Amino acid sequence: MARRATLDRDEQSAVHDETLAGVPIPARKGRQAAVPWRGAGGRWAIWVLRAVAWAALLLIAFRGVAAIMTKPAAAPPAGAAAAAGPTFPVSLAKSYAQEFGAVYLNFNPATAGQRAAELSAFLPTGTDPQLGWNGAGTERLQSEQVAAISVQNDHSAIVTLLAQVSDSLIELAVPIYSADGGMVVSGEPALLPAPARIAPPQPASQQADSVTAAALTAELPGFFQAYASGDQVTLSRYLAKGTQVTGLNGAFAFGSIQNVTVPFGGSARNITVTVLWHQATGAASPASGQAVGAAPGGLEMTYQMTVVRQGTSWYVQAIGASTQAQSGPP
Repeated sequence: MARRATLDRDEQSAVHDETLAGVPIPARKGRQAAVPWRGAGGRWAIWVLRAVAWAALLLIAFRGVAAIMTKPAAAPPAGAAAAAGPTFPVSLAKSYAQEFGAVYLNFNPATAGQRAAELSAFLPTGTDPQLGWNGAGTERLQSEQVAAISVQNDHSAIVTLLAQVSDSLIELAVPIYSADGGMVVSGEPALLPAPARIAPPQPASQQADSVTAAALTAELPGFFQAYASGDQVTLSRYLAKGTQVTGLNGAFAFGSIQNVTVPFGGSARNITVTVLWHQATGAASPASGQAVGAAPGGLEMTYQMTVVRQGTSWYVQAIGASTQAQSGPP
């Protein structure tokens, strides 16, 4: 042991002397000279996780850019689409064409000059002031209204009038041009046929509840009398809960129930009622063109009604026009 200690001490002294002399110390062999393993402490796992995170971020960025590049253009709001559409003044053109028609559809040789002067306000400068009329014959406009309008572009449209002239029903197509707040009839109108008369389909036959019809025939006169006068206090006695009906406020007087059709069903029924209304002018007079003491004028009208049964009585829930075809003259 003493010899071993002496050798170690001598060796350390030699190393110390060589270091001082600038001689490099040779690398020691064994455990102290081993190079540490770069994967020690689990650092390889950290690098793997970093690589995965970067790959995920790159994938998300790529998909985001791709979505932006391929995203379809958003549809404009409905209001914006309407604003970008034709700006033709539809309402004004309808009124303008109707005023024109009131002049154009009336002609008489005795008033030809007045007609030409009135028409000139609707026509371009230099246009025939009679707009095609040859100065002969007469025509009288009885009534007219706008039936349709077809807008061609921002400046042009065709307004169609439905008119009653000299006891005939016609359609008149009027070309209108608009620009800079102004308007003119840009060409000669076109005469078109009135809508054709057709026959409506007959309602499907169904069994009628004659017992309920008889009960309603007895109850409904009171309702229609109140409906004619518009008396809300009396009218409310015949109405189902929550129902509101204004009435005619004396425009006509109730005459009679002409017919009641009731289908079979439950406590609520959709029925058809035909009512005879009388003029509400009271006694006739020479001024009205009706002989004194003569029967008042009458009009037969048909209603679609909804009635509900509450207890032993029927109450009106709704009243309106009926689409039932007319059965023919009585």
